[in-house]
Amino acid sequence: MASTTSTPLSISSSSALIDAKAPPRHQSAAAASSQCVHLPNLHALPTAAVHSPTRLAKTTAYCRKIARNVVAMATGDPPADAVILAETPEIIKNIQAAWDKVEDKYAVVSLGVAGVVALWGSAGMISAIDKLPVVPGLLELVGIGYTGWYAYKNLATKPDREVFVQKIKDTYHGIIGTSS
Repeated sequence: MASTTSTPLSISSSSALIDAKAPPRHQSAAAASSQCVHLPNLHALPTAAVHSPTRLAKTTAYCRKIARNVVAMATGDPPADAVILAETPEIIKNIQAAWDKVEDKYAVVSLGVAGVVALWGSAGMISAIDKLPVVPGLLELVGIGYTGWYAYKNLATKPDREVFVQKIKDTYHGIIGTSS
């Protein structure tokens, strides 16, 4: 069995820690106490516990990440993960700005909830219709027929296409509020 004595291991924020090397022992006690965290010496894992080199590499990388977080917390610096999460993306800022401009937040939330309920209900209704034996094939046939009629009516000749494109442009400008 291994001995139960333990020697302190200093962990500092130097590059030696990241390379998995112990820092030099000749540091003064005052400097070591202000920069380091002392942990008991951890004995090596038995060889039976390590099954493959990739597992050893993953374990080593995970332990290095934990050690970096411990050092960062001991020195008062936030961990690297917290710094990344502290920066908000531009889309979140835009959504927050748009939400702040809304006057009637209760109505917007109510419409959102009603939309989710309507979507859920319509999905349930469609799945129920889809389980009927003849109806899905009939609805597919109706959809194919309507698509053919719509394409013939609006896209078959050049004047019809021009009118169709103009309708799309008018609708687009009507939605965004600009005139053509």
